[in-house]
Amino acid sequence: MAKVKLGIDNIDSYLHLFDGKRVGLITNTTGVNSNLISTIDILAKKTNLTALFAPEHGVRGHVEAGEKIENEVDVKTGIPVYTLYGASKRPSKEMLEGIDVLVFDIQDVGSRLYTYLYTMAYAMTSVAELDKEFVVLDRPNPVGGLEVEGNLIEEGFTSFVGGYPIPYRYGLTMGEAALCFNKEFDINATLHVVPMKNWARQMYYEETGLIWVQPSPNMPTVDTAVVYNATCIFEGTNISEGRGTTKPFEVVGAPWLDPDDLAAVMNGKNLAGVRFRPVYFNPTFSKHQGALCAGVQLHVTNRQIFKPVLVALHLLSEIKAQNNEKFEYLAPYTATGKPMIDYNTGGSLIRTTDFNPDAVYQKWQTDASQFKALKEQYHLY
Repeated sequence: MAKVKLGIDNIDSYLHLFDGKRVGLITNTTGVNSNLISTIDILAKKTNLTALFAPEHGVRGHVEAGEKIENEVDVKTGIPVYTLYGASKRPSKEMLEGIDVLVFDIQDVGSRLYTYLYTMAYAMTSVAELDKEFVVLDRPNPVGGLEVEGNLIEEGFTSFVGGYPIPYRYGLTMGEAALCFNKEFDINATLHVVPMKNWARQMYYEETGLIWVQPSPNMPTVDTAVVYNATCIFEGTNISEGRGTTKPFEVVGAPWLDPDDLAAVMNGKNLAGVRFRPVYFNPTFSKHQGALCAGVQLHVTNRQIFKPVLVALHLLSEIKAQNNEKFEYLAPYTATGKPMIDYNTGGSLIRTTDFNPDAVYQKWQTDASQFKALKEQYHLY
């Protein structure tokens, strides 16, 4: 029996928010209650649910990262599904014409790089412009709500993997993030948060008693979420971040790395709460598809002291130093865009300098401390 009650578990106490209103829902496969009943099915029975909205990976979680999604009709319910990961990443006036209140129910992973945060924020902006209402059914931050790590995104470096100046690890639930974004970034939507019960900020997801439903194809376990802020930085490089393996984001590598040397050097740094093991893997898709890659697997030995952003900086710096001739930052996707590493790290410092990981981290933690003080006023738990 789950000890944490999700927002959707508490919906009966908040049905007044939907009385006489047409309801839209942004959700995906994680949108279930603690008994794994779909939020779509629950709202279809309890409210006038008229439209569904699909984030990256789709309502049913069947679409790979980065792939465009088309408007469709949900096979199970017959309700129209509008994509929020196609030509536009925010609901248009036309999409919202048939609803009065838009509901958001998606499990996040506690990283500013995860696009669901900005799907929520963009939708809130559209709702505010049309004077409609927005409801967040709250869920746990799976990596806890205490720790804050990383820099604030610099002006000119915002994107769909970093829409606002928040740290990598921001320590808020989605409901709390919505409250923060709404006020701090002047969205000013009519916002309601349906809170959880019994969630505590120090909890990792396994401590909630809830069943983990993977939020996206490459986020299979809570362990993945724990290391995500350490290894997602490699998405902006020619190093595989483990997509196409059974351990996405837990392994990193390339065909030309020396796994033993890399593991030895990384373990020699004595970074808190993590060990590095030399590994070989063969991605079935994404970078280096079909090629034998060598690298390391991150084994988190103590989550409470593990600092994923610090690990990210050290691991990137070491791989770059050991393989300067073959290591590359990926080129921009478009002629007017910036390299992915810049959007990922919220600036150009990492790409353009031979940075010192500890010095950069210390500088970034000044930003983190600033945000930590700000975010506390939005805590619901």
